[in-house]
This record gives sequence, C-alpha cells and structure tokens, in this order.
Amino acid sequence: MYNALKTKAFLAAMGLAAAIAAAEPANALDKVTYGTNWLAQAEHGGFYQAVADGTYKKYGLDVTIVQGGPNAANQALLVSGKLDFYMGSPQQEIDAVKQGIPIVDIAAIFQKDPQVLIAHPDAGVEKFEDLAKLPTLFLSKDGYVTYFEWMKANFPGFKDEQYKPYNFSPAPFMADKQSAQQGYVTSEPYEIEKQAGWKPKVFLIADAGYSPYSTMITTQKALVDKNPDLVQRFVNASIEGWYNYLYGDNKAANELIKKDNPDITDGQIAFSIAQMKEHGILESGDALDKGIGCITDAHYKKFFDEMVQIKLFDADVDYKKAFDTQFVCKGVGMSLKK
Repeated sequence: MYNALKTKAFLAAMGLAAAIAAAEPANALDKVTYGTNWLAQAEHGGFYQAVADGTYKKYGLDVTIVQGGPNAANQALLVSGKLDFYMGSPQQEIDAVKQGIPIVDIAAIFQKDPQVLIAHPDAGVEKFEDLAKLPTLFLSKDGYVTYFEWMKANFPGFKDEQYKPYNFSPAPFMADKQSAQQGYVTSEPYEIEKQAGWKPKVFLIADAGYSPYSTMITTQKALVDKNPDLVQRFVNASIEGWYNYLYGDNKAANELIKKDNPDITDGQIAFSIAQMKEHGILESGDALDKGIGCITDAHYKKFFDEMVQIKLFDADVDYKKAFDTQFVCKGVGMSLKK
C-alpha cells in the first residue's frame, strides 16, 4: 500500500510539473531586423526563405525583413541602431570608415556584383572591350563614378563623352542601336527582351575583372562586440536560407516576396534565380569551397585597390575596418546543395 501511494504521489507530481512546463512560454526568440537595399525580389530570396521555412526560428531568431526601395533609408536606420542588419556594399562600408562610422560587412552573399552593360544583338558588340566603340552608354551617377571610371582606367577607348544619364527606363536604349545601358544580370535583360522582342547582349562587369562583393550582411561593430553569438546565428541561418532557396522548395519564400512587392512576377523571379546560378553570383571564387557568404581580405583588398586606382578612396584609408571575416568561410549550409 505504501509503495502504491508513493507511486501515485510521484505520478501526480510529474503531472503537475508537466502542466506547469506546458503553461510556461517557450524560450523567447531573439527579435532581429534586416533591411534590404531595394524592393523585394529573388535577389533577396535566401533571407525570405529563412523566414518562410523556419530556418531563422531554428536558430532562435524572429526575423523581420524591412524592405528597401526608392524612398527607404535603411542604411541610415542601421547607423542609428533602428535596424540590426543591412544589405550594404563594400563601397558604402569603406566610405563609413572614412567618416568614422563603425559599421562592418560580416558576410558577402554575392561574390560577384550583378552589374552588367547591355547592348543590342546586332551592333557589332561581341566582347566587353567592344562596348568602347559605342557612342552612348546610359549609366547612373553611381555607375559613372565607380565602374565606369574603372573601365576607363583598365580598357582603352572608354571616354566621358559616351556617358548619358540613365533614367531607369530601357526606352532610350532600345531606340538607339548604337548604345548600351547598365542593369543587373538578374533583372533588366528579362524586361528588355519582354518589351523589345529580341534578346540583348549582356556583359557582366565582374567577369571583366571588376571585383566588389555585393548583397552584404552589414551590422554595427558594437553588435559584433556585444553579441557575437546572435551575429553568428543570423549569418548561419541566412546562408542556409540561400542554399535552400537556390536548391530546395522556394515556393513559400517567393510568395512572401510577392506579398512585399506585388509588382514582381513569377517569370521575373524564375529568370533571376536562373541567372544567379548561371553566372556564379553567389557561388564562385572562395564561396565554391568555403560556402556562400565568404569574405576574404584578399578579395576585399582587390576592390579597395581598384577604388584607390580611380581615386575614389585614398590609399591610407584603413579598409580592414570595413569588414570582419570571423563569421563566414566555414562551409555552413553546403550540405543542403542538391
């Protein structure tokens, strides 16, 4: 009898403990914000994937993606501490070093900048160098002071007289056979072919030697110092999200992208994913054997030296303050590639 009563008391206590545990909230997820640099698109897909498939939750994170756009100020929100992470660029972070702003790149999702120059198919432009023969290049102001200056410094024939402002419409380019325009390999060629009915010639500037990383994970140096575990979890989860987006079921992620940006189409998304894969935008260079997101000093220095060459930065800027390699190049997520 005594043993039976003891057993009943034990079971009752266990039941009470289980009830208490069930009533208590699960371990709270760390709330994190990531600001993108433009409207939602496939080029942001891995981050949306990690939200959609629960990868961020698996890493103890509750992530909100803050969409960029023409009127967004997400970099400023990062600097002011209102965003935890931002989709920065090496040029922005080196410029921040110059200004004494302590933000750092901690992952390079795109090993290649997807910037391209686009030409007509029958204009006699067969290789990158042939673009110098065209009388007109439609470029943004940022493009004019960065990669166009690099082009002038590294290839004969490019000259300021070719420059005309790009108003983010392909109409002037399509109307002028002896012109080229800027764009992203993942975007503008699709829209031009759709509108014009012919397939344009596309030249990836990275394949001509221009070497900036792109689509970074950027954060404040203070967060790296204060909570490196959170930073590592966000980086790892984002990288896994990208492998799953490229090689797994990305339907739910694409639905989130279309929810944030109703103007984007399934056709554009499919084109962008195919182009990212075909041109090694995420998987090339160091990322091939060290994983998506890899940053190395050698690659970062190459870009910095290119910008010093065109006098965008002085050689004495401490570019190493613009990035931190401790969170990447560990092969995270590579087993997910199918």
